[in-house]
Amino acid sequence: MKIEAVFFDIGETLINEGEIYGRWADWLGVPRHTFLTKLGAILVTGGTHMDLFEYFRPGFDLAKEEKKRAAAGVPNGFGADDLYPDARACLSGLRDLGLYVGVAGNQPVEAAEQIAALRLDADVVGISDVWGISKPSMEFFERCAQLADVLPEHVLYVGDRIDNDIRPGLAYGMQMALLRRGPWGHIQQDDEALSRCRFVLDDLIDLPALVAAHNAQPLDTP
Repeated sequence: MKIEAVFFDIGETLINEGEIYGRWADWLGVPRHTFLTKLGAILVTGGTHMDLFEYFRPGFDLAKEEKKRAAAGVPNGFGADDLYPDARACLSGLRDLGLYVGVAGNQPVEAAEQIAALRLDADVVGISDVWGISKPSMEFFERCAQLADVLPEHVLYVGDRIDNDIRPGLAYGMQMALLRRGPWGHIQQDDEALSRCRFVLDDLIDLPALVAAHNAQPLDTP
């Protein structure tokens, strides 16, 4: 099945969240190594990043803490320095192939402005809190296909999480690529889901070439 559109998750796919978590560790007064190690331990047991904050700060209120950080001049969020170095070339390479390229992930409203400031070579940017739809909802993936104006089987979605990206994307009928980077990309395991992925990647460098090679195959190739 030919790939006509490629959508990318944001956190740990295009944006390196290591420094973002590091800044949270600094804010909470926790050594960065300890903070990130505990994050990994929590994810292994099925917990979330919010459990991490709760562990180090019982009763943690994300909205209140973000306001405090903003007032202190250390706002939460990301910028150009947090963009993975292979991201721009990958998106541009896919656009050069004539594909529709989108960025869509679970992010707060503020991320829309932060992504826009990066001036990525993408046709559309989708932010869950702007859309009012979050992964792993099927509606999230449906919105991506609608924006690209192609059938879901012609969309490749690239993400680092098996639970939020791979399983629901496959269930909706999209082609999927698991990117093994960041804590979720290395900790989460599902051999059956991985066997159904179009690609399993360690980085984004070769993705345009992989997509080009896939699309060059005979039309009856799955």
